[in-house]
Amino acid sequence: MTGSPIDGLAAWRHLDLRAVGSTNAEAMVLAEEGDPGRLWITAAEQLSGRGRRGRDWSSPPGNLYASALLVDPGPSAHLGSLPLVLAVAVRDAIAACGLSDGVDLKIKWPNDILLNGAKCCGLLLESQNLPDGRMAVVAGCGINIVSHPEPGLYRATALNREGIGATPSVLFVHLARSFDAALSLWDEGRGLAAIRERWVENARGIGEPITVNLANGRVEGLFEGIDADGVLLLRTGDGTTRRISSGDLFFGNMTGNAGREPGQEQE
Repeated sequence: MTGSPIDGLAAWRHLDLRAVGSTNAEAMVLAEEGDPGRLWITAAEQLSGRGRRGRDWSSPPGNLYASALLVDPGPSAHLGSLPLVLAVAVRDAIAACGLSDGVDLKIKWPNDILLNGAKCCGLLLESQNLPDGRMAVVAGCGINIVSHPEPGLYRATALNREGIGATPSVLFVHLARSFDAALSLWDEGRGLAAIRERWVENARGIGEPITVNLANGRVEGLFEGIDADGVLLLRTGDGTTRRISSGDLFFGNMTGNAGREPGQEQE
C-alpha cells in the first residue's frame, strides 16, 4: 500500500510529497485507484491549492498542507458532521505546539481556525462515491506556519508570527494524533454529541451578533450555535431561528458599522 507507517498510529500511513497540485486531489485519486483509506498525504508545496467554494488558497513552502483519506468512515447520515471532527483536531494540534498566556485559538464557522482573531488555517472536506460503491472522504487543511496569504475576506496570520514555534513535521505529528483521537471520539457518528460539545467550547462568537454573507444576500442576528450537522443557527431580529448551511461569517453587526469593508471584521 502507498505510504509509510506512522509511529504510534498503527492503523495509519503517511505519504510525504514535495509538490502537488492539491493534497486533497491527490488523496481522491488514490481512493479511485483502490486505496483502503487511513492515509495522510502531506506536501511541502501545493501548486493549485484551493479552499471552500473553489477559492484559490496560497500554498508556498514552509506551511503544513495535509489531507487525510477516509474510506467508508461511517454511516452516510453522519458524514456531514466530519467537518466538526477536523476542526476540533486541527485546533488541538496547534494547541499542542504550545500556547503562550493570552493567545486566543478558536474555531470559526464554517471551516477556519482563528489565532488571535486572524485566520491561520482553512479546512476543506470533500467526498465522492467510488465506482466500487465505497465512499471516499478527504479531510484537508492548510495551516499557516511561516507565511500567510494577503488579506482577503478575513485578516490572516501565521503560527510563527504569533509566537508558536511550530515546524511542518512537528505539527503534522500532532495533527495525525489529534485527528485519530477526534475520530475515535466521533465513533462513526455515535459520539457526535461529544464532538459537537468540543467544537462549541472552542468556537468564537456564540451568543454574539454576527453577519453572514450568503450567495443571495446578507443576514444578521445572534449566533446561537450549530446543530448536529454543523449548520449555523442564527436568531434573527424577529425572534425566529434560521438554519444556515453555507456562507461567510463576520463578527459584529455590519449595519451598525457603515463604511467598514466586508473583510474588516469587528474585533
